Amino acid sequence: MKSVLIVEDEKMIRRGICTMVQRSGVPVEMIMECQNGELAWDILKSKEVDVMFTDIRMPKMDGIELVHLANTLEKPPLIVAISGYDDFSYAVEMLRSGVREYILKPVERDKIADILKKLNEEIEGRNLKSQKDKDFGLKEVRQLVERPSLPEERIGEIAERYGEIFFGGRYKVYVAVKGTFKDETEGIVFAEVYDSDVLVAETSSGYDADKLSDVCAGISDEYTGLVNLRKAYEEALKRRKNAFVTGSLKDSDDGLKEAPEALKIQARRLLEEASLMQRLQLVGTKREDELDEQWGKLFTETKRGNLSYDEFEIAVKDFTENVKKIYKNSITDEAGEGLERLKNVLSFEDIDEYREGLMEWIMKLRESICESDDSEAKMKIKAAVEYVKENYMKDLNMAVVSNYISMNYSMLSYLFKQYTGTNFVNYLKDIRIREAKKLLTETDMKIIEVSRAVGYDNEKHFMKTFRAECGVSPGEYRKNMQRQ
Repeated sequence: MKSVLIVEDEKMIRRGICTMVQRSGVPVEMIMECQNGELAWDILKSKEVDVMFTDIRMPKMDGIELVHLANTLEKPPLIVAISGYDDFSYAVEMLRSGVREYILKPVERDKIADILKKLNEEIEGRNLKSQKDKDFGLKEVRQLVERPSLPEERIGEIAERYGEIFFGGRYKVYVAVKGTFKDETEGIVFAEVYDSDVLVAETSSGYDADKLSDVCAGISDEYTGLVNLRKAYEEALKRRKNAFVTGSLKDSDDGLKEAPEALKIQARRLLEEASLMQRLQLVGTKREDELDEQWGKLFTETKRGNLSYDEFEIAVKDFTENVKKIYKNSITDEAGEGLERLKNVLSFEDIDEYREGLMEWIMKLRESICESDDSEAKMKIKAAVEYVKENYMKDLNMAVVSNYISMNYSMLSYLFKQYTGTNFVNYLKDIRIREAKKLLTETDMKIIEVSRAVGYDNEKHFMKTFRAECGVSPGEYRKNMQRQ
């Protein structure tokens, strides 16, 4: 029980009831006291009260008038009347007005405890029913997002029934990769709607879209009314697809520039059956450079805007369906699980992450298909690792390293992770942060000098990365180490 209000003009009786409530065995978060009906009414207007004990005869405003006023509230308290024997006729009137219990003075401790237990069970039951109704309502509202073919009549019915409960004000819809909103307390999260998570937050909730600054999310315009929820979701989803391709958050429709029609026509040749079959057949060969080139064309044309997100999705889903048929004897259960995730394109943050996941999966499948001596590849990977260790302070990326060891980008990505246990970006970051810690501890170099010495030209990027890895800023880390 959250709150109890005790209204009694005699201080000793009022304090006595307060003590009895505290010792009743029913947990109460807050007990309030006042000496007349006017003060009690001020409290009831400003705070929601679960249970109110009120005397009948009081100065300024008696219990009868207070009960009548309390019953005009949207959520009136459960009321217990307290009186002497001479007030019995008034008590009857109060019982007719909705008072739940009637207690005679002197008040008995056991009576208070019994009444509170009874009323607490009613409140808990009411709260449980309210929560169940809300949970069911959320399932109904979720249909507005999940079911694009929901009839207009059904949309109107859901909007009318739950419009005042959910999103009564202006709201926005946010669509992002699964897990983005797992700890979000503002608004309502619909987890795993197709390939993404969806957050609906009222503008007045104070949800800050800046939280998504590093996420490839889609954000709708402002809308009102549940009847517009589907429209808002589709708008946010479209922008999420744009962000997936561009690699940055977009909350407007200009996420991708319209490509010339001639370039679109040329790019769509990659969607033809001949191109699809070429990408499929190359998986089972040792022609890794050509395999990487053919897939690279699909990703490049999509990032340039010559292929739409939907066209890209069709192409990769065609591949995931057909690769099972051609190489079914080589696809293990583990590989099958990986393939299922690849079908869900938006379960990846952006197109670059998807490319890395897809090519890693293809290379792993190719490895199981093609028996070959990989000793030369291992030597190259060792050389790549040594090159990173010696050149971490330079403007280094995987393209530079792949050129240095003469190995194609995708093969390097796959074998590098197999050899080191982590991807190239994280491996390079770990070296740089480790060296930064050493410089912060052993030298007096300025933070900006440390940043440049370990390969970060942008000091802010270095500080953000350092904090994410170490939990403190570079300056705080230096002070902590100096204290030892």
